Amino acid sequence: QVQLVESGGGLVQPGGSLRLSCAASGFKFNYYVIGWFRQAPGKEREGVSWICSDDGSTYYEDSVKGRFTISRDNAKSTVYLQMNNLKPEDTAVYYCAVSVLGLVKLRRVGVLSPGDCSSWGQGTQVTVSS
Repeated sequence: QVQLVESGGGLVQPGGSLRLSCAASGFKFNYYVIGWFRQAPGKEREGVSWICSDDGSTYYEDSVKGRFTISRDNAKSTVYLQMNNLKPEDTAVYYCAVSVLGLVKLRRVGVLSPGDCSSWGQGTQVTVSS
């Protein structure tokens, strides 16, 4: 059973940085995508960034390009989301998720939807406010 545990959220001032971690376990698949999504109050969950299991290629939603960096540490089975120059509109609960079947779609269209993911973490709150 796939388990995902996020950590690293918190309160930060505009322009500040946070690094989120997603510790993964229970994988039985060789090809998959791990991604970060976020959901602000009253809004739909949206994709933020994704990383492919085979070659480590990365993808970003337009509003976070140049500010967020997704990376992985295979030895620790952990995926990170480094978030710099944070803005108030980045405030949301951030979730990591696994997509077993989304690798082809991600490479074709550059994004995944929440419906493409089969396993989710519990989420971590990120608040950007002065």
